[in-house]
Amino acid sequence: MPIETRVHRGGAGGTLVQTAVELGAEVVALPVRPGSEGPSAASAPAAEITAALPCTLEELLALHGAKGEPGEIVSAPVRVGGQVRELLLYGVGAASPADLRRAGAALARRGRGRSALVAALPGGDSAADPAPLVEGALLAGYQFKIGAPPPKAPLGTLAVLTDADADADADADADVEAAVERGSARAGATALARDLTNTPAGEKDPSWLAAQAERVAAGAGLTVRVRGEKELVEGGFGGLLAVGSGSVRPPRLIELSYEPAGTPERHVVLVGKGITFDSGGLSLKPNDNMKTMKTDMAGGGVVIAVMAALRGLGVRARVTGLVAAAENMPSGSSMRPSDVITHFGGKTSEVLNTDAEGRLVLADALAYADAELDPDVIVDVATLTGAAKVALGLRTGALFTADDALAAALTGAGAAAGEPLWRLPLVEDYRVAIDSDVADINNIGRGGYGAGAITAALFLREFVGDRAWAHLDIAGPGRSTSEDAELTRGATGFGARLLLDWLTAA
Repeated sequence: MPIETRVHRGGAGGTLVQTAVELGAEVVALPVRPGSEGPSAASAPAAEITAALPCTLEELLALHGAKGEPGEIVSAPVRVGGQVRELLLYGVGAASPADLRRAGAALARRGRGRSALVAALPGGDSAADPAPLVEGALLAGYQFKIGAPPPKAPLGTLAVLTDADADADADADADVEAAVERGSARAGATALARDLTNTPAGEKDPSWLAAQAERVAAGAGLTVRVRGEKELVEGGFGGLLAVGSGSVRPPRLIELSYEPAGTPERHVVLVGKGITFDSGGLSLKPNDNMKTMKTDMAGGGVVIAVMAALRGLGVRARVTGLVAAAENMPSGSSMRPSDVITHFGGKTSEVLNTDAEGRLVLADALAYADAELDPDVIVDVATLTGAAKVALGLRTGALFTADDALAAALTGAGAAAGEPLWRLPLVEDYRVAIDSDVADINNIGRGGYGAGAITAALFLREFVGDRAWAHLDIAGPGRSTSEDAELTRGATGFGARLLLDWLTAA
């Protein structure tokens, strides 16, 4: 379900009133900073609006006790272009990217049911990058609904005006245009990840996910290869085959490839967990724990979405995306506790719990990436463990890597994107917890160690050789139960913007 809100750039030299009249906008918005930095009377948009009000903007803010905090909104009617419209004074805080995402989200929610909203951005010496505001607005307007539409449609058009519009500076105007496009592209990728993850599992089996990847590849200039059950058997992908053995809908390994223009700076492999539904297998989950398990392929959805955006954002690295897709179901053909799996490349694992299935499919994809793709770095993304959610809650992803530079780069990208990561240790003393009596390793840690997120990461590390590698456990932030800033209920697409920031920064 694509984002319905459209972003409009006011033409160079255009004013707030002219743009509102041109679009028939019911709402106009001015930014407010904390303290004395309210809407500056010297700014052209503020001056236009002040002339139409019976009071000053400062008096209006004082009446409502507004502080200019990000996401705060004060409303008043105003006659603009001969028509009464709604004026929104919206807080932008310090106009940091996080503040602007929250401000954009507040505008989009306030604009539901309206055809157009024209927003002036903070200007002056600290002119704001429009990309985060656009991103926040588009993502807050995201909806996924099957059946009757919501009572209020998303905001139809968001028009943004910046200092570049008033100055008519060609270079500045081009920069603003590029920023708007960047914010739109990042929001579009996140929305795609949300769409894939929110789709009910009755429709979303591994072959469906592969078909979506093929559709994305066709539109994004990617090459794609999908391995079906026969190729997985011939290739020795024992983890995927074991996890998918209980379902009538067989597994797939999806491989998407992006080649940049010019010589690639490096080769990055992204690996996503693609469990399209996780019942737990024979180690069956309780009913309540299954209700969100259509989202257990969130990591795979993120990988597909990131791959879709690479060409539009001009990423200079070569990137390969792997999605290990399977459905984990109980049946007479399911894998059993005590089974031993031979993964791609020959390493074996003993299954002690069939509900620890994500690491089994990731192991095949990681081993394949290491042996066959020769990457400079591998990053996997997965809703892998409840333990990570217990440790870090619902807003922060867990990061595991032995590479300090990679950790710093990913953590920085997460902070900039509003998708925070916290690095957890790969504790060597816990490695013994996954020793098996009958195989190379166990798929869960033995009792007495705890640290389920760490032992899961140690399991994955066994399959990456000596490559630079990072594991992102997004079990907590991959889903949201409420609206907050750019988040909406359901899948969040956590990881898409983070990875795009990381890939475009290099």
